[in-house]
Amino acid sequence: MIPRNEYPRPQFVRDAWMNLNGEWDFEIDNSMCGEAKGFQRKEGLDGKITVPFCPESILSGIGNTDFMLCVWYRRDLIIPEEHKGKKVILHFGAVDYLAKLHVNGHYVGEHRGGYTPFSFDITPYLNGGKNNVVLTAYDDIRSNNQPAGKQSKGFHSHGCFYTRTTGIWQTVWVEFVNESYIKGVRFDTDISTPSVNIKAELCGDFSGCTLEADVSYEGKAMGCAEVNISANTASFPIALAEKHLWEPGCGRLYDVKLTLKRDGKALDTVSSYFGLRTVCLDKRAFKINGKTVFGRFVLDQGFYPDGIYTAPSDEVLKNDIIYSMQLGFNGARLHEKIFEPRFLYWADKLGYLVWGEHGNWGLDITEYEQIQYFLPEWVEAVQRDINHPSIIGWCPFNETWDRCGRKQNDEILRTVYRITKALDSTRPVIDVSGAYRVESDVYDVHDYTQNVEEFKSHYPIKEKDGDFYSSEFLKKYHSHRQSFDGNAPLFISEYGGIGFSDTILRQTCDSSQSDAWSYGDAPKSEEEFIARYKGLTDTLLDNPYVFGFCYTQLYNVEQEMNGLLTYERKFKLDPKIIYDINTRKAAIEEE
Repeated sequence: MIPRNEYPRPQFVRDAWMNLNGEWDFEIDNSMCGEAKGFQRKEGLDGKITVPFCPESILSGIGNTDFMLCVWYRRDLIIPEEHKGKKVILHFGAVDYLAKLHVNGHYVGEHRGGYTPFSFDITPYLNGGKNNVVLTAYDDIRSNNQPAGKQSKGFHSHGCFYTRTTGIWQTVWVEFVNESYIKGVRFDTDISTPSVNIKAELCGDFSGCTLEADVSYEGKAMGCAEVNISANTASFPIALAEKHLWEPGCGRLYDVKLTLKRDGKALDTVSSYFGLRTVCLDKRAFKINGKTVFGRFVLDQGFYPDGIYTAPSDEVLKNDIIYSMQLGFNGARLHEKIFEPRFLYWADKLGYLVWGEHGNWGLDITEYEQIQYFLPEWVEAVQRDINHPSIIGWCPFNETWDRCGRKQNDEILRTVYRITKALDSTRPVIDVSGAYRVESDVYDVHDYTQNVEEFKSHYPIKEKDGDFYSSEFLKKYHSHRQSFDGNAPLFISEYGGIGFSDTILRQTCDSSQSDAWSYGDAPKSEEEFIARYKGLTDTLLDNPYVFGFCYTQLYNVEQEMNGLLTYERKFKLDPKIIYDINTRKAAIEEE
């Protein structure tokens, strides 16, 4: 059976495709001399691997957790008879980090960035029978020149750094298209009309072509349009017959069928979807469709015991969202990692709010030139995910503290913030979560104080005479930038991180793990844990200046034992207890 055999790109679906997951030839090349040795033309490599799981993972069949500076993949590709004569587009969901592709010994192209997809038209390199597809991946997170997220730079996992991911870690597939085809689409919605504007990107010869769009909701026609094509883009509005708003907990989605035609004959057909909703910041509040929504977020790291960066199944992706919602969270920070499109699909379907984030850790940003290793991949991420209604904000950087006497380059943060806003003016952007704020839509704070009374003292109050008084904590938090003045939206985007007693830690941790940890002193009992969780969370729910929180974290990750679930996704306590604490009305929702 082919692993992860579901269609990998749910917002842009074609029927003519073939999944290339499964067994590939594989070889580690730490000398990085494989190209000189002719690996790009070899008929076989020394080992086997199960794609799309990284070689560090158990599911890959390799399980090598040492550093791998270069790895090679190879497989045969035979084009089915029914697709002969079509263009063959080879897609990689994600390859960490620098990928180079050869087909039948010919260099095709390369891609830099471990989190975003890339594709090549390999038609010119194919022969009529068996084809030799070879991918090389170079990966050196110790270079400080690549975003690596929570991947450990040490041999072992430690603290909040975990097992590395090298090479292919998302689905590989081919799709078959005609000379003229639809390359991409963007949806911009208007809930007041209601309507959707469709902007399609096209490839090939468009003479005599039209593009047809049919929109439906639960099988009922909602609107359609057909436009003549005169360039490689087409933009047009469609009025919607009915308004069905996408909301937290209610992932109402419109389906779209796009058809490129010439003389009435379909050249290409793509299925997609969109959600009808708005997001905005209004003074201190966060609003969806004009209604104040308190963000009850949880930190989701996107790690799996057997697949590392790759979920073993589509069901596991969906279940992480379901478990979170059972705990009373309405969304998540997708932390230090660009998650795969299938996760976002389930978030869209379930009405789950998420912040899109990059895995910036590992990249040195003390010099402005380092932006070259960040910005292209971040732009690809925003463009890939811009249509997902579940993404309600962007956060390109996390905790970019000045380190080792070297100061971060503020212009990198400012440039990335402004480019993100230019790419997407519809969502708020946090320049950097929890660290030195430079230019941001949100005042963002990380606070792992465990004492409830001390935690309460950190957040502002309004005196009876109406004057605002900021806490000493917030005055110091961004003192060298801009202190909190009571008017900006305030997001406590990391807090909690509560563990259990050492006994319980050992029960929920692999017996070989000796460095299990959580923030502060772990509670000695479940009752003590609940009291602390409630005290910290009530503080934020009760504060009318706070528009949302993000609890650390949904599940344990390796040695980090502060999850509400174990790493194996087992609840540590009755989820209804946490649900009841999380879901009561917040002060800002009563304004």
